Amino acid sequence: MKASQFFISTLKEAPADAEVASHQLMTRAGLIKKLGAGIYTYMPMGLRVVQKVEAIVREEMNRAGAVELSMPVVQPAELWQETKRFETMGPELLRIQDRHGRDYVVQPTSEEVVTDIARQELRSYKQLPRNFYQIQTKFRDERRPRFGLMRGREFTMKDAYSFDRDVDAAKASYQVMAQAYRRIFDRFGLRYRAVAADSGAIGGDLSEEFQVIAATGEDAIVYCPGSEYAANMEKAEALAPAGPRPAPAHSMAKTPTPGKATCADVAALLNLPLQNTVKSLVLATDETNQAGEIVRSQVWLLLLRGDHDMNEIKVGKLPGLDAGFRFATLAEIKAHFGCEPGYLGPIGLLQPVRVVVDREVAVMADWVCGANTPDFHWTGVNWGRDLPEPELVADIRNVVAGDASPDGAGPLAIERGIEVGHVFYLGTKYSRAMNATFLGEDGKPAFFEMGCYGIGITRLPAAAIEQNHDERGIIWPDAIAPFTVVLCAITPDRFPEVKVAAEQLYVQLLAAGVDVILDDRGERPGAMFADWELIGVPHRVTIGDRGLKEGLVEYQHRRDTGATKIALTDILAHLKGQLSK
Repeated sequence: MKASQFFISTLKEAPADAEVASHQLMTRAGLIKKLGAGIYTYMPMGLRVVQKVEAIVREEMNRAGAVELSMPVVQPAELWQETKRFETMGPELLRIQDRHGRDYVVQPTSEEVVTDIARQELRSYKQLPRNFYQIQTKFRDERRPRFGLMRGREFTMKDAYSFDRDVDAAKASYQVMAQAYRRIFDRFGLRYRAVAADSGAIGGDLSEEFQVIAATGEDAIVYCPGSEYAANMEKAEALAPAGPRPAPAHSMAKTPTPGKATCADVAALLNLPLQNTVKSLVLATDETNQAGEIVRSQVWLLLLRGDHDMNEIKVGKLPGLDAGFRFATLAEIKAHFGCEPGYLGPIGLLQPVRVVVDREVAVMADWVCGANTPDFHWTGVNWGRDLPEPELVADIRNVVAGDASPDGAGPLAIERGIEVGHVFYLGTKYSRAMNATFLGEDGKPAFFEMGCYGIGITRLPAAAIEQNHDERGIIWPDAIAPFTVVLCAITPDRFPEVKVAAEQLYVQLLAAGVDVILDDRGERPGAMFADWELIGVPHRVTIGDRGLKEGLVEYQHRRDTGATKIALTDILAHLKGQLSK
């Protein structure tokens, strides 16, 4: 490709609504152009990146035995009504009607459609296992689309769905996909982690997120530097402290803490470590009748160490809280504790509550908590002496850096990541809802065991930029760069020998299969270099009259601070060597 034939449209300034680096740089580099809120045109430079991502994904999915198809973007509501997602999915699901008043959805995902295909086409266990995938446009009506392609409304996703005869076969299909994803992300050339993820209401342990490491990532990734352990914050287990609980050393005392309503303020006032305090969180669960009216509510008190935060996913798995919970109202709190939040604690309650104690709190001694009286806290509180031993002890907190790794391989560390892929065992959630069965070896119908596997095709370039950029612009990995090599010819119209040398090298690189663009626009060197540094092409060769007189050209990798002079006769071999790394 020659730049004079291509479309290059760079900007000096990012739009005012571009908050993150990827949005700013993709817009400035001319990769995307905003059409509406969360809706973007992929300009020629950006489309080349997307197509390279798609090509890698397609090659590895095919290699793993998946079969490509393409399901409609607009889907009949009847299928979604079978799984009840038409009613339960919420406003993110874009619902539309045709001229006849029939309901449709604009697909955010395709479990319903692919399950419908399976129940019609896969009739026997002899046709299993089967894995269908597509690379298709999706739409989710985000309330607040932002961050460019990171959280847009229209996007492209690769979604795959496996169908198996039993759980063991489904687990085998899951592992095939998990390994295919590792090959895909290895080929992208990005730093990533495959982390254990929560399986949500479906349950089970087969769920992994693929996170691109970036300081601006929305997700916290927990990992052990000394092992392969990695999990997202929702899934990461906080181990119970080792060793027995210390014996009490102080008497319990009601201590004035005027105006100190937080654990941090109380600890500072009493000159105690924050780790000696216990915070009280009050939740409630509701029992409803057939009309959906609340007939009974149960108040729960959660006790966590003052420097720890509640993990809502873990709490939502506890018996009694697994059907859904909410934070208690102020009226409920006053009725049970006789006090407003800020001075709550488990001692001297007006009405009984269900108490859940975090593992860490269960082994604390001489701790501090609210006294259920404004401006007072209890100090020197001990289990068994001042209040009964806890009945329900559970892991209900987020881990923190330095906690012990669950695999015993050392302390945990935390970094930020951007989720760009997810592999997930579904079980029979959709096949049961849609009565999708096949005839088993025993001649009896059985529900398909399913898995689903997604990659954010258009989100991945944005994540790559968040990980790889500097003050000059984007720094693409070779595999997904819009062009791998750019040849910058300096004033070729004035110096015919420059034009000839550039054209010859261009032809040689094309013949070698290198994705190269020749900048023959005749731009000033400074403007030309600024464009390609902004766009982020990883390898640049500059051909100028002065260097050619000595038989030299200049090579510079996008990460290099300066150029290296290379003999013109050696530059092809040098580039091949750089591209093979």
